[in-house]
Amino acid sequence: MFQYQGRTALVTGASAGIGKAFARELAARGMSLVLVARAEQALEELAADLKQRHGVAVHVVPADLSQAEAMSKIASAVSDRGLAIDLLVNNAGFMTHGAFETLDADREQAEIMVNVAAVVGLTRAFMPGMLERQNGGVINVASVAGFQPIPYLAVYAASKAFVISFSVALWEECRGRNVCVMGLCPGTTATELFERASAKEAALGTPRSADQVVTTALRGLDRRRSLIVDGLKNSLLSHGPRLIPRWFAARCAGQTVRPRP
Repeated sequence: MFQYQGRTALVTGASAGIGKAFARELAARGMSLVLVARAEQALEELAADLKQRHGVAVHVVPADLSQAEAMSKIASAVSDRGLAIDLLVNNAGFMTHGAFETLDADREQAEIMVNVAAVVGLTRAFMPGMLERQNGGVINVASVAGFQPIPYLAVYAASKAFVISFSVALWEECRGRNVCVMGLCPGTTATELFERASAKEAALGTPRSADQVVTTALRGLDRRRSLIVDGLKNSLLSHGPRLIPRWFAARCAGQTVRPRP
């Protein structure tokens, strides 16, 4: 079982959705928190609420993870406060939806920075300390979209495929060293992800709640899983792309999530 009480977690994308649910649950389990997102006011309001409810220390570090300097800024903020991160939750991420050639190039680059580069950078910043202390965990939020190529979500699905591969590889590297790195794969979740991307076509099935996703994640961490999919239906569907040719999986997915007028 992972030890939560009296330790410190850093959560990215903590101002809303799954990140906010992580912050609430980890505070309830007695963890001090470092909350990271662009929305400073929302973070401050959440921090005040968690301090009052649970009596834990909560630090706010506003940062835009699409900027290359953000990772060093966050690491410096943690160091300056004399904190050691025992659990890193790389939750921040966003989606773009549409034919690749029509999407804004800068937005696509920012998506790669947040979904991929920030995950690598923050893991590299904080995992070595966990290994040195021989204790800790990293949860990287991927997606069931990462199990196959998805036209019109090309960059998003590819970025989540990276997170899955990266997480499982590091799980093996850290196995036996009392540090667990785990990939978390939610399906459609009741957050602002699809609305912000104008991607209602991609929100398939009945949404799970952010709290359900967090419960799944922490159960997986306690069991030292390398990868966990949230929800039974999502778990079953995640195996489908392995059974058919990749090109056919991509064609079926593209027909499903193609933007509609």
